[in-house]
Amino acid sequence: MRFDAELDAYLAYLKANQGLGTNTRKAYHADLEACLHLLDLRGIGDLREVTLEDLRAWMAHESCTHARSSMARKTVAVRGFFAWAHDRGLTKVNPAAGLMTPRIPTTLPAVLTEAQAATLLDHADGQADAAEEPEPAGRASGRTAKAAAKDRALALRDTAIMELLYATGIRVAELTGLDVADVDFAERTVRVTGKGSKERVVPFGAPAAHALDVWLERGRPALRSPDGTGGAALFLGARGGRLDPRVAREVVHRESREAGVPDISPHALRHSAATHLLDGGADLREVQELLGHASLRTTQRYTHVSIEQLRQRYAQAFPRA
Repeated sequence: MRFDAELDAYLAYLKANQGLGTNTRKAYHADLEACLHLLDLRGIGDLREVTLEDLRAWMAHESCTHARSSMARKTVAVRGFFAWAHDRGLTKVNPAAGLMTPRIPTTLPAVLTEAQAATLLDHADGQADAAEEPEPAGRASGRTAKAAAKDRALALRDTAIMELLYATGIRVAELTGLDVADVDFAERTVRVTGKGSKERVVPFGAPAAHALDVWLERGRPALRSPDGTGGAALFLGARGGRLDPRVAREVVHRESREAGVPDISPHALRHSAATHLLDGGADLREVQELLGHASLRTTQRYTHVSIEQLRQRYAQAFPRA
């Protein structure tokens, strides 16, 4: 592509100076590559030739196949690129200065009720307890001891995943990025590396501590591969490597379906944890720190969820509602 050198230089700048996570940089790379490719197709051979009208044409093209939330991210990526290019004299003016970010409709995040969350976690705990019970001789004879041990280990892992996600409200990528050394059982805290490689310390309660302890003692050793591919990872996949975020998402979806609660994602479980913290009287800024939100406005969304739930309870319980 014509603008490969400029794109590579900008991505190197982001990595060195902006502290953006790997996934964010990958998304920006794809966004900018698509934009610059379209500019190339329009016959633009130099960044100095790019106009605001060219960028609006790119936005119109992309908006046909992408949601507003995706377009907002793409616009931020393109604005950042051209601001960088202008600062380095690659353009005479910044053509993206007037590029407006699409407004994203405000939608309340889906959450479980506290009763549904309790049902979900009770089910997960029950699965772990059942996995540790000795199998009847007839059933065990059809499988090797190694296969049975692996199944038990996966059940213990999945319970620890569910308990820790709900107890801390961490993101699924943060969960799969944890190492064993990040867990402090004495303080009941976990050191989390969030967006922008920012670290924070998040507390967890007794149920999560118990699930993690059992997983580390009786589950993780059974999944650990001889070649050590999982390294220091807290959670391992079935083949012994670091757990893939996709597998963690599948665990949450499966557990929610089997528990008979609404089918939710790990992010919805994060929303649920935040809402229940606020319902329990937690301070908004404390919840912001626990979740790793850069802006308090993001955390304030959960107050709206709590108010909406209050309205629903009022309508159900009050005779004259």
